[in-house]
Amino acid sequence: MSLTHSTHASEPVEAACPPRFGAGGPACAAAVPVPANVSAVDRGDAVRGEIAVALTLRHAGVREVVLRYEIQDRTAGTQAPVVFVAGGISADRHLAPSRAFPAPGWWPAQVGEGRALDPRRCRIVSFDWLGADGTLDVPLDPADQAEAVAALLDALRIERIDAFVGSSYGAMVGLQFAVLHGDRLGQLVAISGVHRAHSYASAWRALQRRAVALGSLQCDETHGLALARQFAILSYRTPEEFDERFAPARVVEGRVRVGAEDYLDHCAARFVGRSSPTAYLRLSESIDLQAVEPARIRVPVSVVAVAEDRLVPLADAQALFAALHAGACPHPRLHVLRSPYGHDAFLKEEADIDVILRAALAGASDAPASPAPTSNQEIPA
Repeated sequence: MSLTHSTHASEPVEAACPPRFGAGGPACAAAVPVPANVSAVDRGDAVRGEIAVALTLRHAGVREVVLRYEIQDRTAGTQAPVVFVAGGISADRHLAPSRAFPAPGWWPAQVGEGRALDPRRCRIVSFDWLGADGTLDVPLDPADQAEAVAALLDALRIERIDAFVGSSYGAMVGLQFAVLHGDRLGQLVAISGVHRAHSYASAWRALQRRAVALGSLQCDETHGLALARQFAILSYRTPEEFDERFAPARVVEGRVRVGAEDYLDHCAARFVGRSSPTAYLRLSESIDLQAVEPARIRVPVSVVAVAEDRLVPLADAQALFAALHAGACPHPRLHVLRSPYGHDAFLKEEADIDVILRAALAGASDAPASPAPTSNQEIPA
């Protein structure tokens, strides 16, 4: 599959994360220091740390919270641009392997040497979501996460970020940040996340939360969380993928077992080993609290949608794009992908996402494209 960009994934790495992102995103005025009052571990090419801050939450008042972050930086002290990266509710601060922290991370296809987000060319900041450790058992608004990002930037003495790259829940938080702190943002790339939660998707999540609650009532939180994750996987992917991928049902030891059960069990087992029921419930709820007025956004936005996404329907992405275009957003763009992976395309369609990121960060092409979602394409304003 191909995209209608003039910038392609095969171009040199210099096409991504250039020294400056252009008129839409002036670079920050200084490098990313680690102030003395911030707890951090610096291992050369990456830094991890945490800070304690007081945040006023939309639905829970003032709370003391801990923000855990990671910075990947191999720019050798140059005045390189700063990019904040955020993913779905199960994503964390570790994006990709580095010499300092070699674990795979959740987005190694896009972050790393030679990737669209190259730490030799830009300073890449990420953090763990508020509530991800399970200690904050209160309603969490996506706007609270945006304020947490701002608080982290304050602590790190980063006045401005050149780009916010958000996927899924991260795109929702990026839209909130663009509204609340647009003066600190050069541009936003919002992948598979929009200005509102769709009612159908909210219903999926409500049932997932009921599964977690049922497990708690039965003193079996792990089983409830595993079942919720399995429901979530079904909402992330598509019927077409499952029909192509999994074999018909078979009888095993006197019971019928369908082809996808082993896969769903594997996904659930991986998830429950690194998440807590409280974190899952509160971050799932947070998605459903998303409410942004696109007309208030005044920074460039690239909206990335997947035609087969059942959680973020294409119509909602088109509505966001139209509202940005009608409002104060300069030069909004809509990219439409076709993918059997649905909502998970930002993780699975590695080449297409690479091209979109390179184009957005280097200056998107002016080539027009048909708005019909029949192939991967870009729709400029």
